[in-house]
Amino acid sequence: MGATGSTGSALLHRLTSLGVPVRALTRDPARLRARLGSPTGGSPAAGVEIRAADAADPVTLRAAFEGADQLFLTMANSPAQAALEGNAVEAAARSGIRHVVKLSAPGVGADSPVAISRWHHAVEQQLLASGLPHTLLRPYAFMQKLLLLGPEIAARGVLYGAMADAPCNYVDCRDIADVAAAVLTRPELAGRTYTLTGDRAYSHPELAHLLGTLLGHPVRHLDLGAEGLRRHLLEHAGMPGWLAAHVAEIQQLAVDRPETPTTTVAGILGRPPRSLEAFLHEHLGAFRPGPARDTR
Repeated sequence: MGATGSTGSALLHRLTSLGVPVRALTRDPARLRARLGSPTGGSPAAGVEIRAADAADPVTLRAAFEGADQLFLTMANSPAQAALEGNAVEAAARSGIRHVVKLSAPGVGADSPVAISRWHHAVEQQLLASGLPHTLLRPYAFMQKLLLLGPEIAARGVLYGAMADAPCNYVDCRDIADVAAAVLTRPELAGRTYTLTGDRAYSHPELAHLLGTLLGHPVRHLDLGAEGLRRHLLEHAGMPGWLAAHVAEIQQLAVDRPETPTTTVAGILGRPPRSLEAFLHEHLGAFRPGPARDTR
């Protein structure tokens, strides 16, 4: 599930490169076929089967899970996330799924100050109660989300935030996908909880300096504080209220609980995680003015 997201699509490519049969679930099969290179409806990639399913409709989930052994579960964050992922857990338990790999979040808990972490906690608890064998992946901030900052950096040369000089862990979604593929294909890795980060944590001033160095012109960091950042995202980025609050919450959490990298990605994959510098260099067009910007 989540085959069209950054991590899900990377996982599809990784599993097919390994020759692993995989079923991709989506509410819009035609769109997914087009993204995978088969708009006419033929097989989009060797080993990929596409089925329609809607997390709000447990009947479609049970039909889509039929005959599958394992489930990779990720969904876009939203206020309905716990209910929708809960539907998937229940359908998996009824459909004979033998192992669930859930993309979760760090700092989960019923009393977490971050609402999305509370939602993930609820799903984790449902997984535990279901009796389904499961593995939890808890990645920190996705490098891919930095591309959303591209328009303001391109237009104004400013990186807005609310973390002051607190360090923040970043991880490339492709590394998350590679870890997920390893867990799905190597039974000895299953049944654990893995916290995933890149090779080092960066403060916002360090991130702004790195971007400025790569772009060849200064990028200024402006700290707005948590409430100021929330208002800025509402008024200037057009974010819904819950998402603007989430961004402010996770940045405040980084201040309250300083982050340090883990060695989990390297330990599982046998190679270093992708670096933030390499990621930004790869996507510099997203931070430059003009049609070359890429904010995927």
